[in-house]
Amino acid sequence: MNDKRFDPARIAKLDNPERRKNLPPEQLLDLLGLTGSEDILDVGAGGGYFTFPAVERTSGIVYALDAQSAMLEYLKSRMEEQKTGRIEIIQGEAEHIPMEDEKVDAVICSMVLHEVDPPEQGLREIQRVLKKGGRALCIEWEHVETESGPPQNHRISSSEMTRVLEGMGFKVLNRQPWTEAFYSIVFEK
Repeated sequence: MNDKRFDPARIAKLDNPERRKNLPPEQLLDLLGLTGSEDILDVGAGGGYFTFPAVERTSGIVYALDAQSAMLEYLKSRMEEQKTGRIEIIQGEAEHIPMEDEKVDAVICSMVLHEVDPPEQGLREIQRVLKKGGRALCIEWEHVETESGPPQNHRISSSEMTRVLEGMGFKVLNRQPWTEAFYSIVFEK
């Protein structure tokens, strides 16, 4: 087991008022510039923090990928409660996304890449499954010490993430801080 991975027993931390204030999913999804018909992959979907708002913005399919079955079971129960369709659950890891090449128009990758070693492996998989011209939204921990979150040495600074993305051939469209601890980057294949 990856010791960097989020503990499913702490799932309540993933969707609480404080997190919604600091990382508002609707505002973050606005950055992708969705037109309403995209197929979207939510990498590290967890309990559906971005999955559910994304399905409201598209007539396409939202693929909810997570490595942990406990997270996916929780997501399934929320889907049943909300009677939500067009979400397809996939168990798998960011390093090896079980999906065909160029399958999706957009990717959401929130608080996942700091768990991937090396992060470039997860980014290569995003690049592989993303259609040409497709966009991805990455939300990560800034490389600063904070009271909560992963250790500083697991974090990837926004400047380093930008350098890696550009080195891989992505076009960085937007980079912004949300708090001292979190940033978002939107990039295009």
